[in-house]
Amino acid sequence: MQLHQIKPIHKLKKRKRISRGGKRGGYSGRGIKGQKSRAGAGIRPAIRDMMMKLPKQRGRAKHAFKSLYEKPAILNLVDVNKRFKEGDIVSPKTLNLSRVKILGKGEINKKLHFQNILFSKSASEKIKKAGGTIKL
Repeated sequence: MQLHQIKPIHKLKKRKRISRGGKRGGYSGRGIKGQKSRAGAGIRPAIRDMMMKLPKQRGRAKHAFKSLYEKPAILNLVDVNKRFKEGDIVSPKTLNLSRVKILGKGEINKKLHFQNILFSKSASEKIKKAGGTIKL
């Protein structure tokens, strides 16, 4: 017996023709018209619309380490001279700031001790002239 000699036991049944898109024929349970009856026209989930409205952050380097590169708060020597007494310690804790840089505008006439603060060249020279100390 060979493949071309094999015959089916039962007769072939004619397939009932239905329209495109399903097993039920006609409109396949989708109704007649409208967005829901079209192929591939599903309604988007609400969360996707919300995601689309959010602002997109472009570029890895600009946003990934933003907290590490915060700009320091700027103070001048005039402000420091008014705020602290002779021999006080000036640090980010005493100023209630996270990062501080002191610029050389004005004069200082008190011996102050500075810790963990950034300085401009002119400010550090004026502090040392007044007899103050700087620790990083």
